[in-house]
Amino acid sequence: MFRGKQFRLKTATLCTENRDGILYGVRVPVGGIVTVTRGPVDDDRMVDILWNERALAMFAQDLRDRGEEVKISGTQK
Repeated sequence: MFRGKQFRLKTATLCTENRDGILYGVRVPVGGIVTVTRGPVDDDRMVDILWNERALAMFAQDLRDRGEEVKISGTQK
């Protein structure tokens, strides 16, 4: 549903980053642009995202409530 889409966060949002099996909290600031790489699937509450070349996860509901979709422009000739 969200895969491949980009969103601009309207509110700073806490995400998680998995480094060597340990989860760390990462705050994505207001205006941060995230790209959804996976999810949500079925009843999965999480989505995988990329932000500043970092692989993170966040709640799908946070993305719905705090993000606005950014249209990805095509290449111009």
